[in-house]
Amino acid sequence: MKKSALLIMIVFLFAGTSFAQKFAFVDTEYILNRIPTYKAAQEQVDKISADYQKEIEAKYQEVDKIYKDFQKEKVLLTEDQKTKKEDEIMAKEKEIKDLQKKYFGAEGAVFQKRQELVKPIQDEVYKVVKEMAIEGAYAVIFDTAAGAGILYENAKYNKSDDVLAKLGYTN
Repeated sequence: MKKSALLIMIVFLFAGTSFAQKFAFVDTEYILNRIPTYKAAQEQVDKISADYQKEIEAKYQEVDKIYKDFQKEKVLLTEDQKTKKEDEIMAKEKEIKDLQKKYFGAEGAVFQKRQELVKPIQDEVYKVVKEMAIEGAYAVIFDTAAGAGILYENAKYNKSDDVLAKLGYTN
């Protein structure tokens, strides 16, 4: 946040000392939420994520049941049996953590599905924003969705609806 505020100040200082610059802003969240294919893709990713989460929770419940059963039987087991049962429980917990990583990790299944379904739509929006910046000779186009420390925005400079129009969508 400090970096973006500093960058904004530097840009404004540079603009004041040399020549007038044009600035605009868009709200990518507003834009994306008005694109039906984005909403559908996001819903699909959310459903996949929820399904994986249910699977993980079910596995944790299984391990919890095994652990509770072990606690009840513990007094009747030999040391070898206790160790074997504890190892089994730890192995199942590790298996679940590995599955979580496989589904939700940095390169997991949910990330991959998001890259497949959502990223192309986001890329198209960013491409249009870049084209508008070049066509309109804007020095900077800010994204208010990210909350980059913009305290005030004049609607006159909001180009979100223009981006939607270039993408073929109406508000």
